[in-house]
Amino acid sequence: MNNFITKEEDSLTKKIVRKLFGKPRDLNDPGIFHKLALIPFFAWIGLGADGLSSSAYGPEEAFRTIGTHFYLAIFLALATAFTIIIISYAYSKIIEHFPHGGGGYIVATHMLGERAGVVSGSALVIDYILTITVSIASCSDAIFSYLPIEYQKYKIIFAAILIIILTILNIRGVKESISILAPIFIIFVLTHVFMLGYGITSHFWELKPVMANVHSNFTNDIGTIGFLGIFLIFIRAYSLGGGTYTGIEAVSNGLQIMRDPKVRTGKRTMFYMASSLALAASGLLLCYLLVEVKVTSGKTLNSVLADTLYGNWKIGSILAFITIFSEGALLFVAAQAGFIDAPRVMANMAVDSWLPRRFAAYSDRLTMRNGIVMIGIASLLLLLYTQGSIQALVIMYSINVFLTFSISEFGMSSFYFKRRKTDKKWKRQISIHLTGLILCVTILSITVFEKFMEGGWLTLLITSVLIGLCYLIRRHYKKVKEDIKRLEDDIADIKPEYKPQQYKMDKKEMTAIQLVGGYNGFGIHTFLSIIRSFPNLYKNFVFVSVAVIDQGMFKGEESIEHLKQVTENSLRKYVELAESMEFHAEYRLETATDVVEKAPEIIDVISREYPKSTVFSGKLAFRAEKFYHRLLHNETAFAIQRKLQVLGITNVILPIKMGK
Repeated sequence: MNNFITKEEDSLTKKIVRKLFGKPRDLNDPGIFHKLALIPFFAWIGLGADGLSSSAYGPEEAFRTIGTHFYLAIFLALATAFTIIIISYAYSKIIEHFPHGGGGYIVATHMLGERAGVVSGSALVIDYILTITVSIASCSDAIFSYLPIEYQKYKIIFAAILIIILTILNIRGVKESISILAPIFIIFVLTHVFMLGYGITSHFWELKPVMANVHSNFTNDIGTIGFLGIFLIFIRAYSLGGGTYTGIEAVSNGLQIMRDPKVRTGKRTMFYMASSLALAASGLLLCYLLVEVKVTSGKTLNSVLADTLYGNWKIGSILAFITIFSEGALLFVAAQAGFIDAPRVMANMAVDSWLPRRFAAYSDRLTMRNGIVMIGIASLLLLLYTQGSIQALVIMYSINVFLTFSISEFGMSSFYFKRRKTDKKWKRQISIHLTGLILCVTILSITVFEKFMEGGWLTLLITSVLIGLCYLIRRHYKKVKEDIKRLEDDIADIKPEYKPQQYKMDKKEMTAIQLVGGYNGFGIHTFLSIIRSFPNLYKNFVFVSVAVIDQGMFKGEESIEHLKQVTENSLRKYVELAESMEFHAEYRLETATDVVEKAPEIIDVISREYPKSTVFSGKLAFRAEKFYHRLLHNETAFAIQRKLQVLGITNVILPIKMGK
């Protein structure tokens, strides 16, 4: 009776989970990647919203910083558009050279070495966590600005709920989440195209007096504070408006979700994002100048601009409300970039052993559930710690963005310098990347200097702690790898002559079902341990492997077949080893995203076929078990054993000793 209730509860739980997160993907569908991948328009929505949303706070911060020197806005508009073009072009070249994604982390690792890679990767992870927190906090500010003051105390709770909703949507799948958020993005684009277009065209005839005023004020400042004084004011405003450029790197980091041909799709998406961001940011700065927007307490400059432009219209207040409300809604969409890119950067770092290997794993929805959940939790913690303070969050955000920008530009400059003898166009390419490097380092340096005590120290501290943890994790995995290599050295002399068995396996004989990964010392030691521990007992061996689709393997539609072939070759080697020692052997292979879920299903079928069977698996046994071992090693053997126990199947876990 108890078993029946447990089964029903488990079934109900699974139904709830499937309803919430969606049904598993069919991994045997040859077009699965094509169905999940995004065309440029949807990639622009999913990744470009992060860049476009920065127009809600980046240009405003720059305009506020110039103080009474309003005429500098026209130079800021030009400098902003120029910077966007330079950085976007640099990342377009990154897309060409690294078509499988990874962006700044991959560039730094391949061009500058592993140390630069882990710095860039750690900064990117923190950057994308802050992308979510900044976007959601800004969204909440925009929405609650229209509500009575007594509702302000619920703003943090509301923001936390939004983060949870986005976490669930992204676990369901990127394409589904973007489809839901697309209307918000489109409304923002339409309302802002109209506002900027109307703002510029309605004041078109005022350009001449405005330019005359710019010249007059510039001449006056030259006489009072001098050219150096003007330049310092300009460069400070330009640097502190660096939030405008956040999100440009998102496209190159998220190439994995784009439809083939990835390079063309990625470059087209980058063009959409860069052109829309350049027009929005420079257009806003120009409108601030033309409309003579004044800083008003409790209101954003964009809301002042909308109110001024539509103030005399009958439906002006409604149109202004929709325009500014769409900004808040877009900030909600912008958080999507953090959920798309952060887990993928973490997965690339996990493949390289900088982070726990489980972060490279896909869920049955082909989403990186582990990374998505962790990013969601981290963004929640930052939201609570800062109490949703946009000022503190944007400072933290900008520093890590320009740290990764600077490393990427330096990496690409180094790349073209090394190719100077083979690439005839290297001078043109390196000049663009060096220009980008100078701009990014300038913005980074001034932001850290100006805002270090206002939150800059915190983002540097958090990033440094993450880098330190990465080194500790890498050192542990390196030691385990060396121990496994010693296992392989111990059995290097075991080379029995291969003797294929002429007779089929007798299903009435005792059979050992061994779970294996690749053909390596770990699996071979487990096989030999079965023979030593149970001499002359097992006559048959069935080697079972689940080809796991993770970030390291799933690069495109052809990769699943390649993964199957590699895994099958490993299984054949185990069969040959068993047959050379005069055992009957065969293998079974399945493809999945989770070994723990799939392996018991395969074993259940095999155990019915071979009634006298025992399941064997190996586990790393550390001489001194530490608290972090379970985090870094996923305890797969024990998890499978628990599921097999429910099925009534005997499973023996053989320890493989690690360390001296």
